[in-house]
Amino acid sequence: MADSGVPNGIILFHYPQSPYGRRVRWYLTLRKIAYAECIQPWILPRPDMEALGVRYRRSPVMAIGRDIYVDTRLMLSRLETLFPASEQHPAFSSPETAGLAALLNKFTIDAGVFGKAVQIMRPDSPALKNAAFVKDREGFLGKGWSMEGSAKHRPENLVLLRQCFGIAESLFVDGREWVAGTRGPSLADLEGVWSFDWIISDLQPPAEYFSETTYPKVYSWRNRFKAAVKDARARAPKPAALEGDAAVRAVLAADFSDHAVAVDSADPLQLAEGTLVQVYPTDGGGFGPHKDLGRLVKLDQDEVAIAVRSKTGEETRVHAPRWSFRIQKAAANSKL
Repeated sequence: MADSGVPNGIILFHYPQSPYGRRVRWYLTLRKIAYAECIQPWILPRPDMEALGVRYRRSPVMAIGRDIYVDTRLMLSRLETLFPASEQHPAFSSPETAGLAALLNKFTIDAGVFGKAVQIMRPDSPALKNAAFVKDREGFLGKGWSMEGSAKHRPENLVLLRQCFGIAESLFVDGREWVAGTRGPSLADLEGVWSFDWIISDLQPPAEYFSETTYPKVYSWRNRFKAAVKDARARAPKPAALEGDAAVRAVLAADFSDHAVAVDSADPLQLAEGTLVQVYPTDGGGFGPHKDLGRLVKLDQDEVAIAVRSKTGEETRVHAPRWSFRIQKAAANSKL
């Protein structure tokens, strides 16, 4: 599965500013999982994705062999399966922490922490002064997310984020250092802390509302976690750097890594293996041309995978989670 320049057959396509990409990189570092990375543009187009036959518009994307994973939730789930706890790869989750990790995942992504944070970007921030960035994001977030829209809705979202910080603060009232009461950080901490770190580090929220004085336990938690990542980085393998063409060639030359592909005949969608379907996120990221199209090869309660074609004709598989993604039978005249 693995090319000599691709440790463990893993290539992470990302751009450094992405908080979602940071989340995955922290996981890989803390678990000491070697991988390669291919830096992507922070706005479309992304020629490497087009070359692989991937229409998904967001970042990061992770290739494990010739299986390509979109959405960080599925990436982490797959990595948990591929790299069970060992002396080489320290344990990061357990049955005792799994439920809390899942709840914090929902709290952060689905209950609105991240979505509300996007809406407090300062109107004078470099990103919102970048016309190409604003146009790119308006495509799926709507014009209300423009500079003017962000300023208009910022006060109410600041209030909601203060509530989120307050909830996080309450997790540590008993003096624990880590969310699940573990001796070190666990997946539960990662699922909760990454968005708070992004808000504090990147968005520079108003100091009169968000500070170490106002939320001392959240800030301390975030600082402990970042210190743990820094310590792990000193011992973890350094990511191998790949240019786009080399990364694409490595993926297309690799074997498939997922050998448990099957379509559940009892799934409520009642789709047969080989059916031509579209797969796309339901939260705005699947508009226009950004619906992946391919033959259904895997479908269970957690995951869908479709076989797609690269620009040069090789088959790859695009995997997505079932949560917040739609699987829709494609029109008869659709072409791969």
